[in-house]
Amino acid sequence: MTDVAVLDPVVGYIDEPIDPSLDLFDAIEQLKREKNAVLLAHYYQEPDIQDIADYIGDSLGLSRKAAETDADIIVFAGVHFMAETAKILNPTKKVLLPDLNAGCSLADSCPADALRAFKARHPGHIVVSYINCTAATKAESDIICTSSNAEHIIRQIPEDQPIIFAPDRNLGRWLMRQTGRDLVLWEGVCIVHETFSEQKLLRLKVRHPEALVLAHPECEEVVLRHADFIGSTSQIRRFARESAHQTFIVATEEGILHQMRKDSPEKTFIPAPPESGCNCSQCPHMRLNTLEKLYLCLKHEQPEITMDEDLRRRALRPIERMLEMSAAIK
Repeated sequence: MTDVAVLDPVVGYIDEPIDPSLDLFDAIEQLKREKNAVLLAHYYQEPDIQDIADYIGDSLGLSRKAAETDADIIVFAGVHFMAETAKILNPTKKVLLPDLNAGCSLADSCPADALRAFKARHPGHIVVSYINCTAATKAESDIICTSSNAEHIIRQIPEDQPIIFAPDRNLGRWLMRQTGRDLVLWEGVCIVHETFSEQKLLRLKVRHPEALVLAHPECEEVVLRHADFIGSTSQIRRFARESAHQTFIVATEEGILHQMRKDSPEKTFIPAPPESGCNCSQCPHMRLNTLEKLYLCLKHEQPEITMDEDLRRRALRPIERMLEMSAAIK
């Protein structure tokens, strides 16, 4: 049984006082045990949430864990499309998101009805959609991909098959360079990855000439051209862990630095500078989740992700194709 609580859909999360003496780490662990709940967290979450998560990963890893879990409750410390993906893969499980307002600018840029119209203007194309999209947009797609497996998936599609790639144009342009394929791109961007400043990055490289630049393919081309390695968050983490180099400039959401510093405390990790005056780049949507909201979410089992069954089934097909086509990726 859960405590009675009323979720205000405008607020988007359970809002009630918490005893300041409560050890939230212990309380969350106890609730996970009592409710057979698993906590999945993206690399872009705040360090406290990463530290208490049962699994931390990028979108591909989190999708796999969501598909494999035998927990009764999945708590997704990430953004809305990630929790939706977990629900698509687990229709009989309860999927919780600490704050329903944790959205995604990239997902918002590609409404399903607009993509449907775009498809009609490009007959004969199949749609490969980046996982950073809504369930309704996934249902309009043929294959889903993540930044970890996108190149691998594009290379498996016959060369004579025209492709629409949505919604991230920067990832799409990078895929075109990597694969030599001529993709029809949806013009969407991530508000975090498009903010990195080329001029500030070059000045940072002058101050740290020994540093390697690691960048996410959602970054603009003017940033990617200076990167020594381009990859997903999990690939960036692995590269830094295995590299003999000691200093890295990292052009992606700074939450990944927490795990990179835990992996290699002797190495130096410097967040790439955005155009704004701050020295970091955080996703405002990801950071809506807090340890307090996470505790209340588990305590009351709200907010819960629900979905129309027909939509879930249509969105499931392209996700299953992704998992099948990327099975060889570790």
